[in-house]
Amino acid sequence: MPKNTVPRLIYASSEESADMLYATKFSAPDAFLFLQQRGKRSILLSDLEIDRGKKQAIVDEVISLSAIEAPLEKRLKAKPAIDEIIAGLLRRRGVRRAEVPANFPLGLAHELAKRKVTLTPVQGLFWSDREFKTAEEIKQIEQAIQITEIGLARAIEVLKAAQIRPKRRLRWAGQWLTSEILRGEIDSAIIRAGGQTTNTIVAGGEQACDPHERGSGPLLANSLVILDVFPRDAKTGYYGDLTRTVVRGRAGEEQRRLWHTVLEGQRYALENIRAGERGKALQDKVSELFATNGYPTKIRDGRRVGFFHGLGHGLGLEIHESPRIAGTDFKPGQVLTVEPGLYFPGLGGVRHEDDGVVTEKGFKVLSRFPKVLEI
Repeated sequence: MPKNTVPRLIYASSEESADMLYATKFSAPDAFLFLQQRGKRSILLSDLEIDRGKKQAIVDEVISLSAIEAPLEKRLKAKPAIDEIIAGLLRRRGVRRAEVPANFPLGLAHELAKRKVTLTPVQGLFWSDREFKTAEEIKQIEQAIQITEIGLARAIEVLKAAQIRPKRRLRWAGQWLTSEILRGEIDSAIIRAGGQTTNTIVAGGEQACDPHERGSGPLLANSLVILDVFPRDAKTGYYGDLTRTVVRGRAGEEQRRLWHTVLEGQRYALENIRAGERGKALQDKVSELFATNGYPTKIRDGRRVGFFHGLGHGLGLEIHESPRIAGTDFKPGQVLTVEPGLYFPGLGGVRHEDDGVVTEKGFKVLSRFPKVLEI
């Protein structure tokens, strides 16, 4: 990350803050302080975490919170609050102003302001380098994608084993197969592979027409089912994000046409990502392709139908991170999802999603999981 003449502060848990994890490579459940000053990176850790921090954190200095706390407690004759401890450290280091992420805790900012520390929130990416992945980061994302594919493989395995019973209901392992059961199988496979699950989507039929509907209740044969799996690698914090749409049984002609049209749109997008080209123009082209094939985006019976979400987004230490495809000019090193979809109540929803990296020559797809309509 680039050096900055203005000190930078983060106060957050690195399990929740991608900025903190990126800065320290240290995973901790509780909030701690990061300070970058004159190119030197320091973290302030409790006694609970300090030994682990010294071994694992990629920083220049690990400071003991109790070492800052003790003289303050003696002077105040009371145990100091965390804002007093942080203010004490900043006073020692001569920090009177600093840049912070836009989501810096408001209460702490207020307390530091009372102590004459001026904080300036940074809009957008706090670390601009996060937009462009290094070769090592791409390897870590590929590992996260492999974990994602293990989850998808388990979903296909269960669906393939499910028996089709009357009224198109699916029977598996002595029970009626539901979104919840299939999601549990996907998530269990991911956890065993070293991943952490995050709101896996298993949505069939009408539920698949709401792109972020997680899905609930019985899954039916001969119905489009969206499987959107986006786990985090527990070791590195990087995400994978893949979607496949399948039918257990036989797809009808309209379902098949919808599925192949989305596949055509995704292939067009994957083949036309080029460094220097505008993402918005590509998204518009995909939308136009869908409309030409008879699937315009519009309001029908009070609901949006067609292709009404973004073509894709950045992927890394956050599942949705900058940039959005529609808001960027493509640049080498960007890792992006490409996930067009079509959604029509009464017919169903289809989404195909893969992950890849923009290169000097085009777009290298990092995911390999096959796309099969019928299981």
